[in-house]
Amino acid sequence: MYPRIKDVKPQDDYTILLTFTNDELKVFDMKPYINKGFFKQLQDKNYFNTVKPFMDSIQWKNGQDLCPDTLYLDSQSLTSQRN
Repeated sequence: MYPRIKDVKPQDDYTILLTFTNDELKVFDMKPYINKGFFKQLQDKNYFNTVKPFMDSIQWKNGQDLCPDTLYLDSQSLTSQRN
Protein backbone atom coordinates (compact mmCIF):
# COMPACT_ATOMS: atom_id res chain seq x y z
CA MET A 1 0.00 0.00 0.00
CA TYR A 2 1.27 3.45 -0.91
CA PRO A 3 1.28 6.43 1.48
CA ARG A 4 -2.02 8.21 1.94
CA ILE A 5 -2.94 11.89 1.83
CA LYS A 6 -2.32 13.98 4.92
CA ASP A 7 -2.88 17.44 3.40
CA VAL A 8 -3.83 19.05 0.09
CA LYS A 9 -3.46 22.61 -1.18
CA PRO A 10 -4.97 23.73 -4.50
CA GLN A 11 -2.66 25.74 -6.77
CA ASP A 12 -3.56 28.45 -9.31
CA ASP A 13 -2.55 26.27 -12.30
CA TYR A 14 -5.06 23.45 -11.61
CA THR A 15 -2.50 21.36 -9.79
CA ILE A 16 -2.74 20.24 -6.20
CA LEU A 17 0.11 20.13 -3.71
CA LEU A 18 -0.11 16.91 -1.75
CA THR A 19 1.49 15.97 1.55
CA PHE A 20 1.52 12.23 2.13
CA THR A 21 1.61 10.32 5.40
CA ASN A 22 5.34 9.68 4.88
CA ASP A 23 5.80 13.51 4.66
CA GLU A 24 6.60 13.34 0.96
CA LEU A 25 5.51 16.40 -1.03
CA LYS A 26 4.18 15.89 -4.54
CA VAL A 27 2.26 17.83 -7.16
CA PHE A 28 -0.65 16.26 -9.04
CA ASP A 29 -1.85 17.84 -12.29
CA MET A 30 -5.65 17.96 -12.48
CA LYS A 31 -5.76 19.56 -15.97
CA PRO A 32 -6.24 16.21 -17.79
CA TYR A 33 -9.33 15.56 -15.65
CA ILE A 34 -11.19 18.90 -15.57
CA ASN A 35 -12.73 18.54 -19.03
CA LYS A 36 -14.29 15.15 -18.32
CA GLY A 37 -17.71 14.29 -16.91
CA PHE A 38 -18.12 14.78 -13.18
CA PHE A 39 -14.81 16.67 -12.96
CA LYS A 40 -15.98 19.56 -15.21
CA GLN A 41 -17.11 21.47 -12.11
CA LEU A 42 -13.44 21.79 -11.20
CA GLN A 43 -12.99 24.32 -14.03
CA ASP A 44 -14.52 26.87 -11.66
CA LYS A 45 -11.52 28.10 -9.62
CA ASN A 46 -13.63 28.81 -6.54
CA TYR A 47 -14.95 25.27 -6.62
CA PHE A 48 -11.52 23.79 -7.41
CA ASN A 49 -10.18 25.48 -4.29
CA THR A 50 -12.63 23.59 -2.04
CA VAL A 51 -10.57 20.37 -2.17
CA LYS A 52 -9.94 18.80 1.24
CA PRO A 53 -8.30 15.65 2.58
CA PHE A 54 -10.93 12.92 2.91
CA MET A 55 -10.57 9.30 4.05
CA ASP A 56 -6.85 9.01 3.17
CA SER A 57 -7.41 10.73 -0.19
CA ILE A 58 -8.96 14.02 -1.37
CA GLN A 59 -12.47 15.15 -2.18
CA TRP A 60 -14.35 18.20 -3.42
CA LYS A 61 -17.70 19.38 -2.02
CA ASN A 62 -19.84 17.52 -4.56
CA GLY A 63 -18.00 14.23 -4.19
CA GLN A 64 -15.31 14.32 -6.86
CA ASP A 65 -12.38 12.28 -5.65
CA LEU A 66 -9.38 10.30 -6.81
CA CYS A 67 -7.82 7.05 -5.65
CA PRO A 68 -4.95 7.74 -3.24
CA ASP A 69 -2.75 5.27 -5.16
CA THR A 70 -3.35 7.24 -8.38
CA LEU A 71 -2.47 10.45 -6.58
CA TYR A 72 0.77 8.95 -5.30
CA LEU A 73 1.87 7.16 -8.47
CA ASP A 74 0.91 9.87 -10.98
CA SER A 75 2.18 12.90 -9.09
CA GLN A 76 5.55 14.58 -9.38
CA SER A 77 7.81 14.55 -6.34
CA LEU A 78 8.98 17.88 -4.91
CA THR A 79 11.05 16.44 -2.06
CA SER A 80 11.71 12.96 -0.86
CA GLN A 81 11.25 13.96 2.78
CA ARG A 82 10.02 17.13 4.39
CA ASN A 83 12.27 18.47 7.13
